[in-house]
Amino acid sequence: MPVYDYLCGDCGPFTDMRPMSECDEPGDCPKCAGTAPRAILRAPNFFCMPSERRKAHATNERSANAPKTLDQYKASHGPGCGCCSGKPSRLVNKTKSGAKSFPTARPWMISH
Repeated sequence: MPVYDYLCGDCGPFTDMRPMSECDEPGDCPKCAGTAPRAILRAPNFFCMPSERRKAHATNERSANAPKTLDQYKASHGPGCGCCSGKPSRLVNKTKSGAKSFPTARPWMISH
């Protein structure tokens, strides 16, 4: 459930957790019990977001204002990095009989 900021005219700012369906409705002040309109007083909290998603948001924000050129993009990825090539690099183990196993893929599955 998201946290919203409200600004009471008598008591000042306060925060409240509410469903997104009630985001535009005024909140009840915890001190004076009066209604207060929603206010944007601070930046959104991204601390609960997974790091991969935070990195994606930062990359999208950067690319909207100053996108990288192709040379800059290639320079940031070394040869054989695995993220830009068509086929990702995987660790493959082979037994004497020729059977393959992928220890990093899905260890609970049996290969055939």
